[in-house]
Amino acid sequence: MVAVTEKGIHIVNNGHVTSPQGFSAGGMHAGFRKTKLDFGWIHSDTPATAAGVYTLNAFQAAPLKVTKESIEKENLIQTVVVNSGVANSCTGKQGIQDALETQALAAEKMGVAVDHVAVSSTGLIGVPLPMEKIHTGIEAMDDSNHASPDNFENAILTTDTVTKHIAVEVEIDGKTITIGGAAKGSGMIDPNMATMLSFITTDAAVDHDSLQKALSDTTNKSFNMITIDGDSSTNDTVLVLANGQQNNKVLNESHPQWASFLQAFQYVCEGLAKQIARDGEGATKLIEVNVGSAPSDNVASQVAKAVISSNLVKAAVYGTDPNWGRIVTAVGYSEQPIDPDKVSVSLGDIAVVKEGLPVYFDETYAKQYLENETVELNVDLGNGSHVSTAWGCDLTYDYVKINASYRT
Repeated sequence: MVAVTEKGIHIVNNGHVTSPQGFSAGGMHAGFRKTKLDFGWIHSDTPATAAGVYTLNAFQAAPLKVTKESIEKENLIQTVVVNSGVANSCTGKQGIQDALETQALAAEKMGVAVDHVAVSSTGLIGVPLPMEKIHTGIEAMDDSNHASPDNFENAILTTDTVTKHIAVEVEIDGKTITIGGAAKGSGMIDPNMATMLSFITTDAAVDHDSLQKALSDTTNKSFNMITIDGDSSTNDTVLVLANGQQNNKVLNESHPQWASFLQAFQYVCEGLAKQIARDGEGATKLIEVNVGSAPSDNVASQVAKAVISSNLVKAAVYGTDPNWGRIVTAVGYSEQPIDPDKVSVSLGDIAVVKEGLPVYFDETYAKQYLENETVELNVDLGNGSHVSTAWGCDLTYDYVKINASYRT
């Protein structure tokens, strides 16, 4: 079953990373965690054109380095393996050796080239990867009892409370192209990515350079526009695999339907990003900050990031306090060329500031609005035509509880 968006993109009901043709996935409990699924995999029937973006944290984890180097060799990936519970980060030479061994074992098990395997990990930092559990997981990769996209989505979670997945369809060259995705992320999320892993699949044939540019550009408008707590981690990776199973004419930026593919791709990335923001640790609400009438895209995005990153704004939303002063304060310290006399702010459709000055509003009605599960904070800079949107969540007591006892 599909629904159609205003852009003509067909949303696949309960869509997953295996919605595109030629992909399979699975997950199982290998022992990294007490009882939950903790080892997952994605496999393409054929080598897929691959692109990736990675955390900007200087402490990049071993699996991230190994995966990045593999993609750079041939731009192809056929199998992805992921474990949760142990990040294999800050583990030195042993961490690299363990990531390479994981890659080699998975390649042998699945009958693919070693450099066509991507490895990824998430969990505690500074803990050696328990290789006996990696062996357990890899041995189960051909067991049909563990094969399902649901298992994969659950296996990659850490403090997440729900799985995150999406798939859409779009017509290209008269063929139905599908793009699917799965992600994990709940805490340590900030622009430039943080404890976030995202895997996107498509059965379209796509030129590598165009796919990489599409991913990089789209990441800046989606995954890099979310924040939970301002912390940035060591393992963040977004991978895209395009296996060409639909045999369409290879997509690139000069293809007459490139814009249609790009819109669908952006829809998937934005959908996953919003799901991550909504599932922030302890969160009760999704906050969407919309900035308009900016002099440039950069100004719009930096202002949006400043507002969505403000702990005072996030706490006010949690407490249903329509304290617009916290919003304009965040706009003011964004270090962007703002004219305070032109800035207007609204909570949803409730105007609270117009051209730098407060306006009367019904505070009871505003408090009721802030009780919604999705809250929009709108900022109009009154100085241009550029726009940007950022997503985050409220800051709750439960966030402190979760992170005060993460290791214990």
